[in-house]
Amino acid sequence: MIKDIQETTEYLKIKGFDNPEIGIILGTGLGQIINEIEIEAEVYYNHIPNFPTATVEFHKGKLIYGVLAGKKVVVMQGRFHVYEGYSLQDVTYPVRVMHRLGIKKLLVSNASGSINLHYKKGELMLLDDHINLQGGSPLAFRGVEHFGERFVDMCAPYDPEMNEKMESIAKKQNIKLHKGVYAAVLGPQLETRAEYRMLKILGADAVGMSTVPEVIVANHLNLPVSAVSVITDEGDPDNLQPVKIEDIIAIAKKAEPQMITLFKELIKSI
Repeated sequence: MIKDIQETTEYLKIKGFDNPEIGIILGTGLGQIINEIEIEAEVYYNHIPNFPTATVEFHKGKLIYGVLAGKKVVVMQGRFHVYEGYSLQDVTYPVRVMHRLGIKKLLVSNASGSINLHYKKGELMLLDDHINLQGGSPLAFRGVEHFGERFVDMCAPYDPEMNEKMESIAKKQNIKLHKGVYAAVLGPQLETRAEYRMLKILGADAVGMSTVPEVIVANHLNLPVSAVSVITDEGDPDNLQPVKIEDIIAIAKKAEPQMITLFKELIKSI
């Protein structure tokens, strides 16, 4: 993997990805932040050596480099998921590449369903902790010690300093920002009534199918990470309604301007 990462990084540097400061991973329906970036370089995933290719139709599959809020950023417009058939090492490969390119902070977004029924569709949740229910770890491979400490401490997986700044920004901007626990499941099927009840018992506030692998690897790399989830559906097991992916995307897009404000203001301050 070390050789692959080096090859990928060298290719991106040739394409103009020069010492980015901040990495951003965009989740389902969350692509409008691209319009805020002064783009200097972009490349499709399928052109990047050793890079996975996004197979989900609503994930663009493009790596973008430019300036946002005065900082050099590299942005994943579309991420990878285990439910696409990728390994956890594949899913997190871009985090290792962005780190090798030079990023010092990582921001992550996703769409999720609420377990905590006080969290409503269209609202945002700042991840304070998570529960990994994806059945594996992106660090469970031979040779992981060459990349960092095998037994990574996860007592505070989300950077307290960035999270505090995010909460302060939300208060100043009058943005409703919950703080809670995100459960990552394998998917791609949505949860049953019994599964929503189980997740509530476990202490989850929201559930999704991403983010946790990238956060684990960021911690492995000593890379400060913060993540925001857009609540796109509500998992009330006593009144569960069918969910359409089109509705999830529409709600994510409607709520995204608030997430963009949080990210832009945070980037200005770090």
